[in-house]
Amino acid sequence: MNLFERLFHRKKSRLEEAERANRDMMRLTYLVVFAFVGLIAYEGWFLAVKREDTINNSYNARLDSFAEHVVRGKILSSDGTVLAETLVDENGNETRNYPQGTLFSNVVGYSTMGKTGLEELAHFYLLTSHINLIEQCFRQLIGEKNPGDSVVTTLDMELQKAAYDGLGDRKGAVIAMEPDTGKVLVMVSKPGFNPNTLVQDWDELTAEGNTSALLLNRATQGLYPPGSIFKTLMVLEYMRENPNTWEDFQFDCDGAYEDGEYTIRCYHGNAHGSQTLIQAYANSCNGAFAVLGKELDRKRLKAAAEELLFNKDLPLSIAYNPSTYVMDSDADLWEVLQTSIGQGRTQITPMHFTLLTAAIANGGTLMNPYFLDRVENVGGDQIRKFMPSAYGNLLPADEAAFLTGMMRQVVEIGTGSALRTDAYTAAGKTGSAEFESGKETHAWFTGFAPAENPRLVVTVLVEEGGSGGGAAAPIARNIFDIYFAR
Repeated sequence: MNLFERLFHRKKSRLEEAERANRDMMRLTYLVVFAFVGLIAYEGWFLAVKREDTINNSYNARLDSFAEHVVRGKILSSDGTVLAETLVDENGNETRNYPQGTLFSNVVGYSTMGKTGLEELAHFYLLTSHINLIEQCFRQLIGEKNPGDSVVTTLDMELQKAAYDGLGDRKGAVIAMEPDTGKVLVMVSKPGFNPNTLVQDWDELTAEGNTSALLLNRATQGLYPPGSIFKTLMVLEYMRENPNTWEDFQFDCDGAYEDGEYTIRCYHGNAHGSQTLIQAYANSCNGAFAVLGKELDRKRLKAAAEELLFNKDLPLSIAYNPSTYVMDSDADLWEVLQTSIGQGRTQITPMHFTLLTAAIANGGTLMNPYFLDRVENVGGDQIRKFMPSAYGNLLPADEAAFLTGMMRQVVEIGTGSALRTDAYTAAGKTGSAEFESGKETHAWFTGFAPAENPRLVVTVLVEEGGSGGGAAAPIARNIFDIYFAR
């Protein structure tokens, strides 16, 4: 190779090396630009979607510093009634005041001694002020705090009071919710606490050995055996496993079903006689469901329970306890019999069954439950509006229609007779759940109306109330009556 050729190849090699270096540089440039664009996109998404959730996190100590410049805003019912407000005396001392006392105590919660309920959920909004900039600057100059925004809730004052009064001096919980929006109108837990004397009462309320559980929101945190309302899930699974023959089910009830050494009794030993599946569900026949439970595939039954949010997180924005279903495929006969009638180790919260009933009423689709309707500044201008959103389908529409038909029969021919009226049609399920030997059963009702076009779901639990049809259903009836009389 002559000198000219060597020089040519050397130049070509240098050009190729330069091109490779340029390509590498461009790759690096593209990578940096892509990372930068991704960072900007994430920042935009965070500001639009997650900013408020992060700031409002109970572990974010920075949010509490907002109180140095803002007087905590009001919490209002849907009609504007004040549920919580901050009173400021002439010396600038602030006191959180709850004009309704125990009526909303567990759902509204408190903002001293920690934060719970809507006080925690709306913490960010209540410590944010949207008065005009000129007024903010003036207040800063004279050393005054800005008034915080108000949160208007979905809670209905009239219905809340009806539910509270309906429970009387009994322990329990009542929830009312719109199935097609998820808007929570009622959340009562009794007994409650006096939020105005919380600081003084704190040591007593939290003392070791105190069994009153006044700080517990029974609607979302109280775990109870579901009793006969669990039969809704049982009848659904039976229909799934026997789609063409479920109507052939027959059981002769003499008040007690015996299997070897075990006996399952109907409520107060009532003998229901010959029962179809519809009649057994409407009359809440324990013997029929004990037999039915023995026939079901246990793996499929557990899967169905988990599809309906047992052992799962609930789409709930305030504190709650998850419901539990623990029966496995190797369960013994006694556990099968007990689980089949809503006893055994199954536990559920009133809120969970409200969500299941709402999904049935809404054609199988569960809407996310929500408590905050809008945020307003001190002048009443709307700052933010909260809108309904869907959680997803818990069951197909045809199965929801099937269960609606079954629940209508409970009212028309069965234990839900307290809901029979010419004013509207209702569908529901009553329940009586044993929890301790020698004590009266817990009374349950969950249902909706109108049955053909559901607008309201109501769930009632009365601790040691006895019959669901006798103790819980009348409370629900009163709430429906008030709601549909408007």
